[in-house]
Amino acid sequence: MKGFDTNLPENLESSFKQDYPNFEILFSVADEDDEALPVVHELISKYPDVNARVIIGAPLPMNKNDSDRRVFSGDEEVGVNPKVNNLMRPYNEATHDILWVLDSNVAVAPGTLTRAITMLNGPSTSQSIPPRRRIALVHHVPFAISNQVSFGAEVEEVFLNTNHAKMYIAINAVAVDSCVVGKSNLFRRSDLERLDGTLVRRQNNDGSRQGRGLAAFGRFIAEDNMIGLALWHELDLRHGLSCDVAYNALGYMSLSDYIRRRIRWIRVRKHMSLPATILEPFTESVMLSVMMATCLQFLTGISIRLFLPAHFFLWMLVDLDVYASLAGHPLPRGKWRSFLVAWVVRELLAFPIWLLGVVGNEIEWRGRRYKIRRNGEGESIRGGVLL
Repeated sequence: MKGFDTNLPENLESSFKQDYPNFEILFSVADEDDEALPVVHELISKYPDVNARVIIGAPLPMNKNDSDRRVFSGDEEVGVNPKVNNLMRPYNEATHDILWVLDSNVAVAPGTLTRAITMLNGPSTSQSIPPRRRIALVHHVPFAISNQVSFGAEVEEVFLNTNHAKMYIAINAVAVDSCVVGKSNLFRRSDLERLDGTLVRRQNNDGSRQGRGLAAFGRFIAEDNMIGLALWHELDLRHGLSCDVAYNALGYMSLSDYIRRRIRWIRVRKHMSLPATILEPFTESVMLSVMMATCLQFLTGISIRLFLPAHFFLWMLVDLDVYASLAGHPLPRGKWRSFLVAWVVRELLAFPIWLLGVVGNEIEWRGRRYKIRRNGEGESIRGGVLL
């Protein structure tokens, strides 16, 4: 956790409501004055039967009323990624081998944990005909919910619930390589302890510790994607995409905030998967419409003016179907106008944002500036100087 995310009480409370019989919740913050802590303490008091505790990066005074709450102090920095640094102590101190990393701006349904663990513990390779690789990571499609009236958040909501979800599901269905977003990831610590982040498969694939576990990924900005790639390539294991979604609550976001966010992750992703990043414009509606309209006019004489409206109408129908599949209901009538405007803006901005993303290597994330290296590692920049 870091700060007071949108819908924070509801997001955190959803973890207390999981119907799995035996689990603990570790709330991790880097600062004893973090705004999220009062919410956490209130929830711990509200659900006394749930095994929940706080891990904090600085000493937190305890009074008599806090005697039933265990609070740990001390921070552990293993790289430039602040999320990984914040996760290190809960990663090491968690009671169980199965770990569920859940962002504080995400809410989940009560049965999410049960279904994820069922998938993680799915049929063994000996029971599969033909044999299949064991599932080592279960993840969830993010589904954005925008409660604040801001145009950037509306565009982000449209992007996540249509284009992003469509490609995310498609890539994981084809399953030719790893594709993971870290909003909600379930994996085994014993598997991570065998990883070193090199993405090179080792001959010795036993259960002993051969790598540096989660700490090996502190040098990457996109640790979620790199962990997925490492499990896939180093251990030759696969992923499972759960039927549940991770409800991602969006706060205020201007259009420029949206543009900067998209540019940031394109610059990170291009160093992890350059071929996929280069091909990305050819999966977008505008680029495909120009190519298809030109080809059809040349080959068949069909007018571009006739083709383009039909193309964008059918493309939007597909996106609306993706939205309905994730939401469990069609787009509400009251959102049609704002959705249409945000959808058009998202489609028109896709190529310019991609172009700005691929030509640079510097990003800003959580108030810090980084330079992304060719292997996906990050370097912290302060005052124009690489550290």
